[in-house]
Order: sequence, then C-alpha cells, then structure tokens
Amino acid sequence: MLIVGVGGTLRPGSSTERVISHVLRHAKALGAQTALFVGEDINLPMYVPNRSSDCDRAAALISALRDADAVVIGSPGYHGGVSGLVKNALDYTEELAQHEAPYLEGRAVACIATGAGWQGANATLNALRNIVHALRGWPTPLGIALNARNPLFGSDGECLEEEVSGLMKLMAGQLVSFAERFG
Repeated sequence: MLIVGVGGTLRPGSSTERVISHVLRHAKALGAQTALFVGEDINLPMYVPNRSSDCDRAAALISALRDADAVVIGSPGYHGGVSGLVKNALDYTEELAQHEAPYLEGRAVACIATGAGWQGANATLNALRNIVHALRGWPTPLGIALNARNPLFGSDGECLEEEVSGLMKLMAGQLVSFAERFG
C-alpha cells in the first residue's frame, strides 16, 4: 500500500509540511509505504497540458499519484484559499485523465489546511475537499484545519498539542483502512 503526501510551502519545515509528514509517519507505522512531495518537490512550472514530461519533478509526482492507494493533501491558507504552489501541483493530475483510474478516482484523500487563524484554515480545508471531489477522490471523514498562529511543533519536529497528534493518527488510520478495504 502506497500513501502519497503532497503540499506544504517553499519554507522547509512549514506547519503544513510537518502535519503531512506526521500523518505519513503514522501510516507507515500501520504498514503503509509512503512518499512525500513538499516544498521544492512541487515547485513546478505552471501546468500546461501534455507538457509534464518536460519536468522530472512533475513526472515523479504524476507517477507517485498514479501508483498511490491513498493521498494526503495539505495547503496553507493563502487569503482564504489553496496556495498557488499546491493548486498548480494538483493541476498536474490532469495527466492522469486517461489512466484506468482517472485523476484520484477510488482513492481516499485526506485534506489538511493550516493558517494564521481559523477563518483561512477552514476556508482552505473546504476548498481542498471540493478539489478532491472534482478529482473523483474520496475525502476522508476527518479533515484537519489548524490555526498555526501559535507553534504546533517543537524544535525537534514533534507535535506540541496532544489533540492535534491524535487527529493526525486518526487521519492515518482512516487512509490505511480505506485503502485496505477498497484499494
């Protein structure tokens, strides 16, 4: 079972990247293989249909998403929506339109949004869930919206909030359980 994480920002160790990484770590503990695409991995040229082979990073992302049994997508809330970095990476799923399971069809997709306040994080989470529906994915019952105004992670990268840690573990469990049943 392969679970692919996509998102974050160009700032290494961003809150969004850390949440995605923690969900993948929990999924790995449940027996999944994982792949992470964050930061520079998804700093791709603007998507142009049928031109993804021009960029090795885009080709690697498309290949991983094609093979994925489940996906985790995380975005910071930028002005109430998904960041351009994450949206552009998701636009590359158009390269999977003719695949036997087009786009993200039949796969559980966990959505994570962070923001410097609740309004942006919640709006971004809703936007991600709508994008997942458009890509024929199955949003997990649990979506995570986090106010990152106060630090969520310590300097060691570990989560400072027990409740948030529990949410990340629950999300990983939902991804693995869905992939086992329907993958």
